[in-house]
Amino acid sequence: MRPLPPLVDRRILNPAQTALALELVSRTDLLRLKAIARVYARGLPPEVTWEDLLQEALTRVIAGSRHRPQNVPMVAFLAGILRSLRAEHWRRASRESAGNDPLRIDHERGDSLALADPGSAPERTLIARQELRAIRELFAGDAAAWSIIEGLGAGLSAEEIRRATGLGQTDYDSARRRIRRALLREGLTCGPR
Repeated sequence: MRPLPPLVDRRILNPAQTALALELVSRTDLLRLKAIARVYARGLPPEVTWEDLLQEALTRVIAGSRHRPQNVPMVAFLAGILRSLRAEHWRRASRESAGNDPLRIDHERGDSLALADPGSAPERTLIARQELRAIRELFAGDAAAWSIIEGLGAGLSAEEIRRATGLGQTDYDSARRRIRRALLREGLTCGPR
């Protein structure tokens, strides 16, 4: 006599696999949602990845805590959930950093540049903090590049920066190219938001 199959399936499926199996989304929809999740995860704390956002959104639909309205496409509905999850993370992060000082770029000489913007949103402030920290680490060993960055942050012109730092035209241009290449390589360029 053949043994009976187990009554409980012990496989663990992630929410994306479950959504595909239940035909809530197609593979193409899932690719679209991955791209949307990547956009919404930009600037969130490093422990919150785009995969986390997407899995959480799918879990909420599968578990039934979010119900899709009749005439709303599933991708648009899940994109809305992703947007609300992002806002939830920002609210939590802004509560945690509520008492912090204004942003500062400190230089070894003791000079500093304050970047306080009283009208800025918490989201923009957190993104700025993360990007400034990454830029500081990126140019820690390049004094010329860091001096140029400080000068630009202070609103100085190229000539004023060269005069203040003692850099010649060639050294200044070389350092600017190093800065541009490093920022492009690290994905820290300023683009339209």
